[in-house]
Amino acid sequence: QVQLEESGGGLEQAGGSLRLSCAASGRTFSGYVMGWLRQAPGKEREFVAAISRNGGSTRYSDSVKGRFTISRDNAQNTVFLTMNSLKPEDTGVYYCAVRTGGEAVTKTASYDYWGQGTQVTVSS
Repeated sequence: QVQLEESGGGLEQAGGSLRLSCAASGRTFSGYVMGWLRQAPGKEREFVAAISRNGGSTRYSDSVKGRFTISRDNAQNTVFLTMNSLKPEDTGVYYCAVRTGGEAVTKTASYDYWGQGTQVTVSS
């Protein structure tokens, strides 16, 4: 089972930027689709972004498209989420997630493992 550790969350003003990182253990990182999910207080966990194994294909939720960018560095076993033009509704715990089979998809339940999460708070 792959271990995931997110970092980079914090408090930011609306319109600002943050970059989240997720370090993964194991030698098969390049064999996984990677994603980011988030959960706001009182809401269900939702899909944010996903990236294919070689980084050539990405998927985004409509709410973050054009503002967030997912990327990965397979040599460093790391996936990133660059978040620009942040909005208060982006507030939540952000989880790095692994999909061990199939393609990059937007269905949250398709992801097999996730980390402990990192808190992102956007003030208005």
